[in-house]
Amino acid sequence: MRFLMNTGRTIKQGITVECKGSPGYGSETSRCFMHPLDMMEMGVCDGECVRVESTEGAIVLAAAAAESVTPGTIFVPYGPYANHIIPGATRSTGMPDFKSTPVTVEATTDRRKTVYELMEEMGGVAYHC
Repeated sequence: MRFLMNTGRTIKQGITVECKGSPGYGSETSRCFMHPLDMMEMGVCDGECVRVESTEGAIVLAAAAAESVTPGTIFVPYGPYANHIIPGATRSTGMPDFKSTPVTVEATTDRRKTVYELMEEMGGVAYHC
């Protein structure tokens, strides 16, 4: 299904931001918040994996039911997972557009990668807190 992806911070993410390698940070930033009706239409249950794809690439996230998310949109917390699929164009602002990125979302049996795996995949080095 097609969606518009918005990103931002969550309270749980803020609590763990000092240690981006922690399980809590990885768990929070690897979630895809969706309206329950969209999840029902897709046949996805809370906690199951979904593949989110943009023009930049694809990432596997855990679906999280959230009635506060507008149907037809998803919310992905800022972090390594969202950064993996946010287009890099800045439209002369110096900052990528973190709102309303067109994506497709589908159920998957693939597993979520860890923050460390994502960093290494993108040429970075895993670090520990």
